[in-house]
Amino acid sequence: QKIFSPVLGLGLPLFTQRVVDVSDPPCSPSDPARALLVEHGVQPPPEVSARTRIQHLAQAACWRHGSAHQHRVLENKKGKGAKRKDPSLAAPPSPPGSVRRRLQGKPPSAPPRSLPSHRAAPRADRPCPSLPRPPLTATSSPPGAEEEEKKEEKKEERGALWCPSPPLKWRRRRCCGHGRAAAGPGRCGGPSAASAAHHQSGHNSGVIHSGIYYTPGSLKAKLCVQGAALCYEYCDQKGIPYKQCGKLIVAVEQDEIPRLKALYERGLQNNVRGLKLIGSKEIQAKEPFCRGLMALDSPYTGIVNYKQVAESYAEDFQEAGGTILTDFEVTGMEMAKESSSESADGLKYPVIVRNSKGEEIYCRHIVTCAGLYSDRLSEISGCSPEPRIVPFRGDYLVLKPEKCYMVKGNIYPVPNPRFPFLGFHFTPRMDGSVWLGPNAVLAFKREGYKLLDFSTTDFFDAVLYSGLWKLVLRNLSYGLNEMYRACFLSAQVKELQKFIPEVTVNDVLRGPSGVRAQALDSDGNLVDDFVFDGGTGDIGSRILHVRNAPSPAATSSLAIAKMIADEVKRRFEL
Repeated sequence: QKIFSPVLGLGLPLFTQRVVDVSDPPCSPSDPARALLVEHGVQPPPEVSARTRIQHLAQAACWRHGSAHQHRVLENKKGKGAKRKDPSLAAPPSPPGSVRRRLQGKPPSAPPRSLPSHRAAPRADRPCPSLPRPPLTATSSPPGAEEEEKKEEKKEERGALWCPSPPLKWRRRRCCGHGRAAAGPGRCGGPSAASAAHHQSGHNSGVIHSGIYYTPGSLKAKLCVQGAALCYEYCDQKGIPYKQCGKLIVAVEQDEIPRLKALYERGLQNNVRGLKLIGSKEIQAKEPFCRGLMALDSPYTGIVNYKQVAESYAEDFQEAGGTILTDFEVTGMEMAKESSSESADGLKYPVIVRNSKGEEIYCRHIVTCAGLYSDRLSEISGCSPEPRIVPFRGDYLVLKPEKCYMVKGNIYPVPNPRFPFLGFHFTPRMDGSVWLGPNAVLAFKREGYKLLDFSTTDFFDAVLYSGLWKLVLRNLSYGLNEMYRACFLSAQVKELQKFIPEVTVNDVLRGPSGVRAQALDSDGNLVDDFVFDGGTGDIGSRILHVRNAPSPAATSSLAIAKMIADEVKRRFEL
């Protein structure tokens, strides 16, 4: 049995900052800070002060831990604006294999230090703003290297900080605008980026839902409750951090209270643990800055970084013998020709998957879970074009760090039953930040996370679909309000002030965005259930397309995986 499933690569290492309290005298060979510096690849002169040794350690950690490490520049006693007069604070000398020698294409005088096997390779994708850019390797020196060398020299003259150069095999990253970087050749943000969950799962709110909203007895309700329990259990087994910070669904108007009580009854029927209705005083006891008439308290709702979860899934898949291919855009699926069946491979693996580069994979069966491209991938194998995927972008705001104390757990509004979107909510993140939102507007590109992202193919594919126009005409006022809030920050803040009146426009910043793959039928109805398809002909009996996995698919992912595995066994008679 061979099952084809495209998954995107590797992930970010975690970093725990190590702090050593040292005194000002010069370091000795037995000094603990010196040992840490050597471990991080830095060999400071013995005569430097303790202040400089700690500075070296912070700089070395930047290269090793990349974006997981927040670099803090040590300031002298006179404050940020004071000039550095202490000669011990000068930038340390460049080590062997420095930036200058690499730019000129000369090999370093000493081989790069090999990393211990228990440590992840250093990441240079998002270095500290105060640090020089990652050095180029001798094999990737671009034109204008001399100009870049002069810039580096000027930085050193101004006292710019230095970090150890990464090993030669790491090349300068190339980015396509998504703010991410990829090792080696390829585009950042596209399928060649060695990063799992780069799109939908990496742009969601990170909430582990408890299963309150869904119709009792429905597949979504069962999978969400089961999936949440499995998610917590999996994170415990793999050591993935999460927080059970709870959730309040708050009614701020009298007409929302009956809907809130109906949600409470739903949650009880779905066997959601710990649910209870609380009044305004209890709301303030849990969330001191939140105002509301009544709330539904769900203490077992949690948060997690789903990017880390997806990376762990990818590792499990590889350890089980699977192979992950990136930059493999599927353009064709077909049965092998009769002439191919003469070989052993043709008999054993009769299905051919072909990509845009002409490369082929031979397999027995195919399972696709393509998210934003599930409809297009299904059509390749002869399936019906419906349901069609229409992308909706959700823009988040971010609460400023000094205002994050106002939110302890998830704060949600009472949802509008006419729409699958849960409205503006307050969501704490694992990194300590707080996301606010999102809204829901039509995206002009299926992977368009910015307001001006545009794809001609994706745009006309959506606006020429009759189902979208029927949906828009039925909900014209709602759609116009969402577009207005997307353009004006004050309109979004006004929605948030219904729950926390202290939030002002000056307390928020525009944050990241996500794109939801909303399945829509030709009558303009939102498809809110799972859709499986296979296509027609001989190849249809060997393909299983998961065309729609509705929210909360991230929470329910392990339960959904078990359901798909059962469907594979039944359909393929394995």
